[in-house]
This record gives sequence, C-alpha cells and structure tokens, in this order.
Amino acid sequence: MNNSIRLIEELAGESARVKTLFFKNNSQKIADAATAVTEAFRQGRKVLLFGNGGSAADAQHIAAEFVGRFVPDRRALPAISLATDTSALTALGNDYGYNFVFSRQVEALGVSGDVAIGISTSGNSPNVIAALDAARERKMLTIGFTGEGGGKMVSHTDILFCVPSKATPRIQETHLTLAHILCELIDRELFPEAWASRAKATD
Repeated sequence: MNNSIRLIEELAGESARVKTLFFKNNSQKIADAATAVTEAFRQGRKVLLFGNGGSAADAQHIAAEFVGRFVPDRRALPAISLATDTSALTALGNDYGYNFVFSRQVEALGVSGDVAIGISTSGNSPNVIAALDAARERKMLTIGFTGEGGGKMVSHTDILFCVPSKATPRIQETHLTLAHILCELIDRELFPEAWASRAKATD
C-alpha cells in the first residue's frame, strides 16, 4: 500500500510539474491563440479538430465544449471533430489509406479563415500532418498540440504548443488543461454577459 501511495504522489507531482512549466512558458502564446480563434468565430468561421487514440478523444471533447456550452449557457459555436464519423473514417481509410482520413475531410469542410487544431503527442502522426497541410493550402489557421520537441508538426503549424515531456499521459493531461483554458478565454471574450450573469448568480 505504501508503494502505491508513493507512486500516486510521484505521478501527481510530475503531472503538476509538467503543467506548471508548460503554462509558465506558453501563457502569451495561449492568449494569442485564443484571440485568433475568437476572431475566427466572430467572422462566422469554424474549428476542425483531429487526432488519433487519446488525441481523438481530446478532439471530440474540445468540439463538444464549443458546440454545447463550456460553463454558462450561450449560443453554439461551430466546431467539428474529424475523428468521430465512422462511415467517413472507414471509407477514406479503405479507399485512400489511413494517412488521408483527416485531410480528405479538411478538403471537404475547410475554408479560408477556419481553424484547424491537430493533436499528436509525438508530433509525427502522418494523418495529422497531412490534414494540417491540407488546412494550410486552404489558408486556415493551423494550431498543433504535441509533446517535447514538436516532431514534424514544427514546420506544419502556425501556432504550436509543445508540452515539455516525452510521457504520453503527462502530455495528454496538459493538452486537456490547455484546451479548457483556451475554451474559457474564448468563451469569456465572446460572451461576457453570460459570464457576468453567472457571476451574479453565484454571489
């Protein structure tokens, strides 16, 4: 039991350490990204998100925060996870190959001024890189979530967030916190009245 408690403390401590370092070094970049996405929403544009495995779950989670609500009630924001349509994914994988399951959807749905958020803990997922390239061809803003070093995503994104860790769990934990912070910054900028009403209701 003592070994388990020690491990819990070590894992929680490492997660906190990674997050603290990441947000200390990326606060201005996060604010800039939030401003850019906010402006895209104001212009009637949308956000497309994609990733594999746990990163696919993160893409779906973030899209749901925009389409539903983050904290206070407000109008829906247009966001689509490209990792959720099984018919499209299996058809594209079968007909074009797995490397193109996201890029083909970007070609179909993305327009200039939209935002593409690619998530890959290694930064090297071929289908994520291909989708980011397709987004850039359409003059979309490209944002990457990845781990230490950035991998290939370094040269395929306009804004890249590299979590200072090589451990997939620590990277994913930080990605989710980053996503929630971006959501709140965007939400507060677009819907200040909703946040003010919520604050009054909780006083």
